[in-house]
Amino acid sequence: MRKTCLECGVKIAGRTDKKFCSDYCRNSYNNRMNRDSKNLMRNVHNRLRKNYRILEKLNPTGKTTVQKSTLQRLGFSFTYFTSLYTTQKGTVYYFVYDQGYLPLKKVDKYVLVKREM
Repeated sequence: MRKTCLECGVKIAGRTDKKFCSDYCRNSYNNRMNRDSKNLMRNVHNRLRKNYRILEKLNPTGKTTVQKSTLQRLGFSFTYFTSLYTTQKGTVYYFVYDQGYLPLKKVDKYVLVKREM
């Protein structure tokens, strides 16, 4: 039984479990299949990376306070973060990897922290 390449349709010779005629066709097929999800993941990762760089730049000592307007001016997006940490008192910290921030109520300021790994 002869199979054909999933990408280009050429008949495949060799192993019976082979799906592609070449590495080029295999890569081309997989890139085409994953294109949409990769773009979404790439965009989210770029946003997280930008947020991380902003927090890292503003917080070189490990703990500081900044104005919300400063974060916004630098292009920080409050929608993208990697995890939440809730203290026993119910305070919620937002983290982008090991860089975190805590919104202060009643003032437009944020406490920036770095989690020790």
